[in-house]
Amino acid sequence: MRTPTLPYCLLFPALLLTSAVQGQSKQNIYRKGWIDFNKNGKKDVFEDVAQPVERRVADLLSQMTLEEKTCQTATLYGYGRVLKDKMPTAEWKTMVWKDGIANIDEELNGLAYHPGAATEFSYPFSKHATAINDVQKWFVEQTRLGIPVDFTNEGIHGLCHDRATPLPAPIGIGSTWNKALVRQAGATVGREAKALGYSNVYAPILDPARDQRWGRVVECYGENPFHIAELGKQMVLGIQEQGVASTLKHYAVYSVPKGGRDGDVRTDPHVAPREMHQLYLYPFRRVIQEAKPMGVMSSYNDWDGQPVTGSHYFLTELLREKFGFDGYVVSDSEAVEFLFTKHHVADTYKQAVQQAIEAGLNVRTNFTMPEVYIMPLRELVKEGRVSMKTLDRRVADVLRVKFRLGLFDQPYTSNPKAADKTVHTAADEAFSLQLNRETMVLLKNEKNLLPLDDKALKSVLVTGPLAAEKNYTTSRYGPSNNPVTTVLDGIKSYLGAKATVHYAKGCNIVDASWPESEIIPTALTKEEQASIDEAVAQARLADVVIAVVGEDEKRVGESLSRTGLGLPGRQLQLLQALQATGKPVVMVLVNGQPLTINWENRYVPAILEAWFPGPQSGRVIAETLFGDNNPGGKLPITFPKSTGQIEYNFPFKVSSQAGQPSAGPNGYGKTSINGALYPFGFGLSYTSFEYGNLVVSQPSQHANANVQVTMEVTNTGKRLGDEVVQLYLKDKVSSVTTYEFDLRGFERVRLQPGEKKTVSFTLHPNDLALLDKNMNWTVEPGEFEVLLGSSSEDIRLRKSFTIQAD
Repeated sequence: MRTPTLPYCLLFPALLLTSAVQGQSKQNIYRKGWIDFNKNGKKDVFEDVAQPVERRVADLLSQMTLEEKTCQTATLYGYGRVLKDKMPTAEWKTMVWKDGIANIDEELNGLAYHPGAATEFSYPFSKHATAINDVQKWFVEQTRLGIPVDFTNEGIHGLCHDRATPLPAPIGIGSTWNKALVRQAGATVGREAKALGYSNVYAPILDPARDQRWGRVVECYGENPFHIAELGKQMVLGIQEQGVASTLKHYAVYSVPKGGRDGDVRTDPHVAPREMHQLYLYPFRRVIQEAKPMGVMSSYNDWDGQPVTGSHYFLTELLREKFGFDGYVVSDSEAVEFLFTKHHVADTYKQAVQQAIEAGLNVRTNFTMPEVYIMPLRELVKEGRVSMKTLDRRVADVLRVKFRLGLFDQPYTSNPKAADKTVHTAADEAFSLQLNRETMVLLKNEKNLLPLDDKALKSVLVTGPLAAEKNYTTSRYGPSNNPVTTVLDGIKSYLGAKATVHYAKGCNIVDASWPESEIIPTALTKEEQASIDEAVAQARLADVVIAVVGEDEKRVGESLSRTGLGLPGRQLQLLQALQATGKPVVMVLVNGQPLTINWENRYVPAILEAWFPGPQSGRVIAETLFGDNNPGGKLPITFPKSTGQIEYNFPFKVSSQAGQPSAGPNGYGKTSINGALYPFGFGLSYTSFEYGNLVVSQPSQHANANVQVTMEVTNTGKRLGDEVVQLYLKDKVSSVTTYEFDLRGFERVRLQPGEKKTVSFTLHPNDLALLDKNMNWTVEPGEFEVLLGSSSEDIRLRKSFTIQAD
């Protein structure tokens, strides 16, 4: 029988919550203003909210046994993943967590992705908050020291919980270039986590997505480290302002598996040391130093032969000593095991445990019982192979975060019933809708085909394999079970009785032999030809064709890297057949990574990049196609023309992405395709913008002074619209080869027709710094150039300034 819900509030007089704890007599541990966690009848230092955190940590640590300490180094995955019980049972007193546990992940969150984890406790939201309180209550009351659990959960698409507020895919969030909205997204995730009983959110992902074939591009903000750092910082601040921890993913050099391969590979990123610091570690360093996240997830790949989770260099020297991280490090699933099974740097799994904890890992996570890690660790300490001093340091980091989160002051959600009114509210739904609107990127609009005029249309054909699909709106790392509006339904709802909307699927997302059909083409089957013919027949009768094509959640994501980047299956043949009718075709891309849509870009007159939007996708796309939403997003990642160009990104070293000379000492003809299909920062609008009046001012020309940059942007068109003003910086001459130029500022600006606004930027010394020959961050004297533009290839204004030698 479940314990009745009680008001978990420490401000009231002692609550009448009693329990028998490990043979002790029943007693009230809830006192006025404090909790007697260790049940000794007195207020210990660690139980005193007025004491400094470090004193509380030291006091608690001094009271802990080896068993209790090692239990604070492992994760217990929640019900349906590892834990078999929905609620505490008598058997728990015989389990390893009778001595506590560091965290419980994804507890009772009720995801569609994991039907085995379905639970009646995930919804209504108040029921979940109460259930988490009951689980927490068991650990507080039924373990000797009563150390509260850190309840963790994913949160990159919105909180990973049944019917929480959904967010678009991170690659779409990156396309907004809207720092304020990302901060609000973080606050939404954090607020909902807090209300539901979670105290730690695994977000954001700070990996630069530099290989477009990689399956997890969809879960990243983009390819540019500055852009990622700016948005990641806002997400962390938003989450942690709500009183929960933010845990960064995936540290480090995780996002460039060899050849873009994922799944069983997860090793061998080919990244030079300077590039590692400038590209792959830059977002982590900046976000840690500027936003102070309480968590970092260590990745399961290696770098230059060093598996990260077993590397003292990565987990201690860089992360803590240089970056200043003061939270706790949790391993990505199976990262410890990989030291033994994949990287072969350990003879046994037990040796892998030793390497990980000595390197700096605090908490091991995997989809196995926590004792798989805890028991070998206990043996290592007893054998003297891991010192108690090392174990104490690792446990202290975990306890410190728990104290900072207030779990020893208020371990329970104080008002579970409030969750029903504070999670996924009408205001949250409106915010989610606006965030989705700002992800839209207009890639092509020949002869201003878009926005469509609903008054001039009588018949519209909606076609393509993604038109009636829903699965791309729900992520493994986001909410489930929210109602979905498909693109087809969104267009039908928008047009109402104004026009007749017809539907023909045209083709499936993939053909029977895909992905082999990318290298060995096969003829269309009779069924495939008939499906395309049906779409063509209806296209001939329509005023406009809206083709919704791309990828679904089975084609891109974790362990779903691709070898080709063309539209999968028969989708190109469908588009070609539709285009041949002579009717105007609008292509809507629903996808999670850049695609090599070269034929489409040349021949289809209008292309809208929608990425993986949330459940409101149909409404958002309809509003955008018909002009209620003017697309203002910009690409956070380069679209290559061919996979043969990869790596092809921004920023890039001088001349590394130059074209091929056809004459001269290094030119002998034409053998390659050159240039980007769509460059970093690119995105069109239904209106136009003019840049002017660039001013660069320096109070001082010394390296430690800020540089102020202002400019004016004017909406010269006839529609309300958003422009993303992008500031790039070029170091004219440097002691080491640097990037051609790099992003160092951006602002999304909303302007009425004819409106002008002044946009201001501050360049800090860190923005000018490079890694010199000795691998030190240095601002070198010399000339710098400020470049203002609408994309990395559409530079409108330039002005130089000089830094003098000290």
